[in-house]
Amino acid sequence: MKKYEAIERSIIKKYRKDIWSKFVKAVIEYNLISEGDKVMVCISGGKDSFLLAKCIEELQKHGKVKFEARYVCMDPGYNEYNKGMILDNAKLLNINLEMFNSDIFDIVEKIPKSPCYLCAKMRRGCLYKKAQELGCNKIALGHHFDDVIETNMLSMLYASEIRTMMPCLHSENYEGIDLIRPLYLVREDSIISWRNSNELTFINCACRFTEGCSIINDGTSKRKEVKELIKELKKKNKNADYNIFKAFDNVNLNCVLGTKKDGKYKSFLEDYEK
Repeated sequence: MKKYEAIERSIIKKYRKDIWSKFVKAVIEYNLISEGDKVMVCISGGKDSFLLAKCIEELQKHGKVKFEARYVCMDPGYNEYNKGMILDNAKLLNINLEMFNSDIFDIVEKIPKSPCYLCAKMRRGCLYKKAQELGCNKIALGHHFDDVIETNMLSMLYASEIRTMMPCLHSENYEGIDLIRPLYLVREDSIISWRNSNELTFINCACRFTEGCSIINDGTSKRKEVKELIKELKKKNKNADYNIFKAFDNVNLNCVLGTKKDGKYKSFLEDYEK
């Protein structure tokens, strides 16, 4: 058995409960992939996006719904080591990867403030344009369960807002293209276990501005702070992370001070006297 075949087998056998079943559940529950879809699977080079690619491949092989998939990696200006590592992993995993270039790092390098925000925005725009060029109607990203709850906490603690990372979104600027997150219910610990079990090594951070962290990222960030906070909460309540996730699927509108929809705020007082 070839290495990539063993890796594929591990997803639907050894990690059937923790990865495959949760991946399929998200696809079905949130109606992420439909008959005739053409999905552009975005590979950044990390463990999450490469696992996503293999799950999508398995769904094509074993799923009842027929759809197309293209596996794409945008090179915003990676150094040769990181770029080579991404291509080597694609070959190892038998993924037909299409890499295209952009000059995002060169542009962002000249921005003194908030380079990460601009970089993320430009990356997203490039991916939408590429999906449009390929005739894809959906873009699949590798965000997982932990990304979701960390985003929830970040929104509350640093943006004073109840806002979650959605499993699917309509593009505001590119009509007919949806963004989907099929690993929405898969926990990061399961992805790490899958990676280690198959003796795989992926890049963790390929940003030019944090050049030394291609394998290990020891940098501090608000997301890392929140990740540590959730870890501490779980020591006292093992279900803390799941409860955070579920809370955003169980919002009691009778007990909130205000809500916002399409940019319009509504206070609870508007209905209080009715």
